Amino acid sequence: MIWGLANPKLGERGVTEALLRHDHHLIGTGQVILADKGFACGEFERFITEDPGATLIRPDRKDETPRFGKFGGIRQWIESVIDTPKGQLTLEQHAGRTLPGVYARVAARLLALALAAGIWHNWSIEAPDKRSLIAYDH
Repeated sequence: MIWGLANPKLGERGVTEALLRHDHHLIGTGQVILADKGFACGEFERFITEDPGATLIRPDRKDETPRFGKFGGIRQWIESVIDTPKGQLTLEQHAGRTLPGVYARVAARLLALALAAGIWHNWSIEAPDKRSLIAYDH
């Protein structure tokens, strides 16, 4: 997983490409990457598909040959997955006054979510020590 905070004026395609170039090992052969129409760019698609052999799937634009169709249901699911932690963890109301403060507050909230998920998983598999996170330290 990669994440970052960026100036909204930079554009999501440029920021995503910069993050993936930095952590290029996260893109693997056979991997499917879902994107929206904003990622329609031959250069970006070549970046994803050539070197690691991943597949970039995005909704078809009106001016191109149909390939993948529409993603209404998938997009709604993705948006709800993203919107839930943003709302519950108040990621947009972080109250950080400096860039390091914003990073620290957002990272702390994401870490708390990851820890809660680990504890929930321990309960769901009936692990003997429900609050132990040692199994997830790698």
